[in-house]
Amino acid sequence: MTLLGLIILLAIAAVAGMLGQALAGYSLGGCVISAVVGFIGAFLGMWLARQFGLPEPLPISVDGETFPIFWSIVGSAIFAAVLGLISRRRSLV
Repeated sequence: MTLLGLIILLAIAAVAGMLGQALAGYSLGGCVISAVVGFIGAFLGMWLARQFGLPEPLPISVDGETFPIFWSIVGSAIFAAVLGLISRRRSLV
């Protein structure tokens, strides 16, 4: 993989992470954190898709590496929602 291919994959992961965080309603941080959330979301989303035997819609291929856009967004939303539920402060009412 070339440096340009890695930068493109990081940008795609950042956008997928941002969309996933927006769907979850919980933002973890800036662009770098969104890229990390996007990659974690891709792993989580593809794992879930394989467990349920679901197809891979919207794959993007960069330098021979395939990045699952749809499952990255879904996985990022799940990951951000779980982190949001864990880290939010609860009020004592």
